[in-house]
Amino acid sequence: MTRAAVWLSRRTLLAGAASLALPSSVRSQTDAATDRKGATMRLRFIFGDQDFTATLEDNPSAHDLVSILPLDLTIDDYSTNEKIAYLPRKLTEEGSGRFGNEATGDLCYYAPWGNLAMFHGPYRWSRGLIRLGRLDQGPAPLLTRGEHPLRVEMLS
Repeated sequence: MTRAAVWLSRRTLLAGAASLALPSSVRSQTDAATDRKGATMRLRFIFGDQDFTATLEDNPSAHDLVSILPLDLTIDDYSTNEKIAYLPRKLTEEGSGRFGNEATGDLCYYAPWGNLAMFHGPYRWSRGLIRLGRLDQGPAPLLTRGEHPLRVEMLS
């Protein structure tokens, strides 16, 4: 085995052990959301010539978003690292709190403004930000600049 393979194996083992040590309430915030029948919940986003999917977390805010689908919104650029779309109503903030491992491709809800935030560049958690899930193919679709009609629906 190469040194890199040994390091990766140890890292994978340690990450797995660390996740088991977390309380179940924390673990559930990082697991993919499931509906009442145990199926993973995935969304489809369509805007411009982009058509992409996201897998949701298992948290009350993600479930609340699913309850108001399908949606026709407007997506627009915000700052240099994200696109946003305002929802027709605010989502629940129950069970929300600080999260780590922020990554490009995250789908979040920004509670103070009531909008979806999709990150195509690095970002840091801030108060009121709730991760809803992650884009399945990464952030590339979000690099299309400008304001566009956005369709959000459950992926069947």
